[in-house]
Amino acid sequence: MTIIDISMPIHVDMPVYKNREEKRPSIQVLRDFSSGSVYESRLSIEMHTGTHIDAPLHMIDGGEDLTVYPIDKFVSPCKVLDLTHVDKAITKDDLINRDIVSGEFILFKTKNSWDEEFNAKFIYLDKSGAEYLVEKGVIGAGIDSLGIERNQPNHETHKTLLGNKIMILEGLRLRHVEEGPYVLIAAPLNILGVEASPVRAFLMERNSLII
Repeated sequence: MTIIDISMPIHVDMPVYKNREEKRPSIQVLRDFSSGSVYESRLSIEMHTGTHIDAPLHMIDGGEDLTVYPIDKFVSPCKVLDLTHVDKAITKDDLINRDIVSGEFILFKTKNSWDEEFNAKFIYLDKSGAEYLVEKGVIGAGIDSLGIERNQPNHETHKTLLGNKIMILEGLRLRHVEEGPYVLIAAPLNILGVEASPVRAFLMERNSLII
């Protein structure tokens, strides 16, 4: 059984969106063996740092929180699309001739996966691409950047997807992943009333798991 980790490691020097310090995680040692018999630490992390999943509440006033997604949706057939040729935005034209199937989670492998630091000109999914995914009936869209859209004042991509209960998975690492079909496992933490959550995302071969 082959398992491919596609998550960002969490550490204090990791890339964060727009290099904003409030998005940088903090790991505090509360107890160690110099003062007792256990080692315990505390993680403070913004919900949209690293690999994470968005719910409608993130961008839609009055939108539903993460509980809108049943647990079985986080184990899904998925397809990785190699879009490393795209220079700016993923559009409908980039997707229309790809084998996108209803009920799948679609992951976009782009030049972003080679960025070691935050790149303000990261590749993103534009509104036309998002609308096409809605038309095709996918259950989720994932990308190898810390945002699925860039410099869209009305957050058109987020609202198009989230308004149709299509999950958004951001902060993936796909440099080492070949294009093709997989099974995606990407479960958020079971936190009530929130708009997003960190996830540990990984891929398995389709024949490794029956879903």
